[in-house]
Amino acid sequence: MMEGLRLCRALWTGEAVDWDGRWPVKGGVLAPVPHRPGGPPIWIGGNTPASLERVGKWFDGWFPNAPDPAAFTEQWRHVQTIAATVGRDGSSLSAAMYLTLTVDDDADRAAARMDAFLEGYYGAPAAVLRQRQAVYSGPASGVASWLDGYARAGATDLVLRFAGEPERHLEALAKVRASLGWH
Repeated sequence: MMEGLRLCRALWTGEAVDWDGRWPVKGGVLAPVPHRPGGPPIWIGGNTPASLERVGKWFDGWFPNAPDPAAFTEQWRHVQTIAATVGRDGSSLSAAMYLTLTVDDDADRAAARMDAFLEGYYGAPAAVLRQRQAVYSGPASGVASWLDGYARAGATDLVLRFAGEPERHLEALAKVRASLGWH
């Protein structure tokens, strides 16, 4: 993966590239070059120490599955510390969170919908999956606080996945977003 990233970045310069590695290249030129100098931002997921180190050293953003804002904060600080030790500006990195939610005024119905969604999607027990990734099931009044917890923890981007009924969830989340004052 890392060799592939280095090769892509070399090709994105628009200069001729000679590469002696897994993918040999002789005088390779990519055109047109990406609009953004250096190429598109590259994000990596993961919560293992090796993943956190890679983000801090070489990538533009981090896209983890952190089960709660406290875990996110701790790992994000670690990424930024690693970035600083190699001379990178940690504030230039993005930190996204992948969040799965189902909004329903009936919390039990929302939880059952979430469990069915997780088990159907992953083929594993929902209780195990809930320990590994961020999920919310409950009323709209609680989702605002839950989302805000990740924003306050340092997430620059929130990627929302709905456990069914996307139109209804989009309407509910539009109201939540307005109440948070987000742009």
